[in-house]
Amino acid sequence: MIQRSLLLIKPNAVRHGHIGHIISLIEKGGYHLVALKLFRFDRGLASEFYAEHLGKSFFDKLVDFMMSDDTVAIVVEKENAIQDLRELIGAVEPEKRKPGTIRFLFGEGVTENGVHASDSELSAFREIGVIFGAG
Repeated sequence: MIQRSLLLIKPNAVRHGHIGHIISLIEKGGYHLVALKLFRFDRGLASEFYAEHLGKSFFDKLVDFMMSDDTVAIVVEKENAIQDLRELIGAVEPEKRKPGTIRFLFGEGVTENGVHASDSELSAFREIGVIFGAG
């Protein structure tokens, strides 16, 4: 089934000049880029995007980090996009990252892990709406 997912290239990867490298890996993975946007999170947008983490100990640190520099949002599309993209980006925890995954190559820790990808169809729909607007 053709699916859409959202990929965010986080501020640390943007700051270190990895946008092109990450997009290249996405394209080599067979993804079609449907939409692309360069922007900077403000507190309201970051809080809305990460609402599921509200009240968790890392929430404020995550929001502050996401506001620290520009972010690139990409809507990608392909067969089984959500699960395949999660595998391509790799684990959040540095010790669990497999060589060749985006987070292995460009992540710098748990929060500064380089990228975000939607974890379900429902999340993809919500996250794309938050970043790109409804419609």
